[in-house]
Amino acid sequence: QVQLVESGGGLVQPGGSLRLSCTASGRIFSIYAMGWYRQTPGNQRKRVAIINNNDHTTYADSVKGRFTISRDNAKNTVYLQMTSLEPEDTAVYYCNAEGPANDYWGQGTQVTVSS
Repeated sequence: QVQLVESGGGLVQPGGSLRLSCTASGRIFSIYAMGWYRQTPGNQRKRVAIINNNDHTTYADSVKGRFTISRDNAKNTVYLQMTSLEPEDTAVYYCNAEGPANDYWGQGTQVTVSS
């Protein structure tokens, strides 16, 4: 099993920045990629950014150039730096860890972009 704990959500004005953190524990050696997804009420969870064990990153088109995913292996932590935030970025953000047989999810953290 892998446990994921997220932090860093909150309320921010349009144009502002936030950094989300996700710390993994447990059988983390089995993970080959981690990422962030987001979900709004009534909609499916959508991928935002992924980073794999080779540090290859992919982003949703809607966040390219504004969001950056990174990892600190010593801390077993993945970050999502979000800049130039827009009201459309408002969502619950979930951390995800991909393993060979399972996907693991954090509890989610709310990000609200509003003036």
